[in-house]
Amino acid sequence: MRWSTVVTAGLRALRIETPSWAYGNSGTRFKVFTRKGVPRDPYEKIADAAQVHRFTGAAPTVALHIPWDRVESYSDLAGHARANGVAIGAINSNVFQDDDYMLGSVTNPDPAVRRKALRHLLDCVDVMDATGSEVLKLWFSDGTNYPGQDDIRARQDRLAEALDAVYARLGDHQRLVLEYKLFEPAFYATDVPDWGTAYAHCLRLGPKARVVVDTGHHAPGTNIEFIVAFLLREGKLGGFDLNSRFYADDDLMAGAADPFQLFRIMYEVVRGGGLDGGVAFMLDQCHNIEPKIPGQIRSVMNVQEAAAKALLVDRDALARAQREGDVLGAHGVFMDAYGTDVRPLLAGFREEAGLAPDPMAAYAASGYAERIAADRIGGRQAGWEA
Repeated sequence: MRWSTVVTAGLRALRIETPSWAYGNSGTRFKVFTRKGVPRDPYEKIADAAQVHRFTGAAPTVALHIPWDRVESYSDLAGHARANGVAIGAINSNVFQDDDYMLGSVTNPDPAVRRKALRHLLDCVDVMDATGSEVLKLWFSDGTNYPGQDDIRARQDRLAEALDAVYARLGDHQRLVLEYKLFEPAFYATDVPDWGTAYAHCLRLGPKARVVVDTGHHAPGTNIEFIVAFLLREGKLGGFDLNSRFYADDDLMAGAADPFQLFRIMYEVVRGGGLDGGVAFMLDQCHNIEPKIPGQIRSVMNVQEAAAKALLVDRDALARAQREGDVLGAHGVFMDAYGTDVRPLLAGFREEAGLAPDPMAAYAASGYAERIAADRIGGRQAGWEA
């Protein structure tokens, strides 16, 4: 099958950011499982992320999480990334693990705690300046667990005040993306529980504030592609945290639970011009029982496959069927694209780019996993809170 210009251009434009924390040890609430060769510091995390880009050609940036990825010199860390063929991507803040944040961070009723949280957010912008990052990703665990615990409206005022201060600190080429989450750890009222709340705050802030859609942060049955289409139409889709979920926020590999949903999302991205820049495609997942680097490679491949199928949709035929009210015809156009086996197409695309056609097999044959298992002896393995 010959590549069309549209499909080739779309795949070349697709860039998928991997998260530094995915390369560390992780697990469930009951157990964190350790593996040989896990990174012991942010430098080794970046070296592992570079392997994903080396074999897929589609993951040129790695997201940092502060303070998990704290180093003495962020400019030196950025130089290390460049030397490994990648760059620093989004900077993720962390205002949810200190004891002070038990009742919230930027929405906490205690002004001293709010000031502490804001200082951290502004410090993250300093990290952006030092690394060349253009994206600050904000997620707040803030909320309440019991009716009457705090003033719901006052918490929104406090949130807006903090966002105003961060927004004012951003440079001309920097932006913030605001993530939402339906629940956990706030079970009664989460302060940023849905895309509408995030959208309202970003709309008020201005053009440098956009919404990030985490595919695992919705109620069962939510039409995520509608949210994507709406935010793209409004120019307010800042990025994705791509992962899968079966029951709640499982953070499994992207495309693992419902590959058809990922295809539908990617179609709306293509339809809305989201591959043309401005939308950050980030993975946000942890690997509890599978190897870290291969898990990231597989996730990147899953997103590429969904994107390729979305790019293969015959949009002229689809539009014609839609105009004519041909329900089954329109659905058939959609399903024809989804049912296409795009793996041979992607293999050819990779070979044209000078890559191995099968990234998983190429990584396994590289010997990198064996080398890091032998070399990374001693020290403290990275994981949650590290």
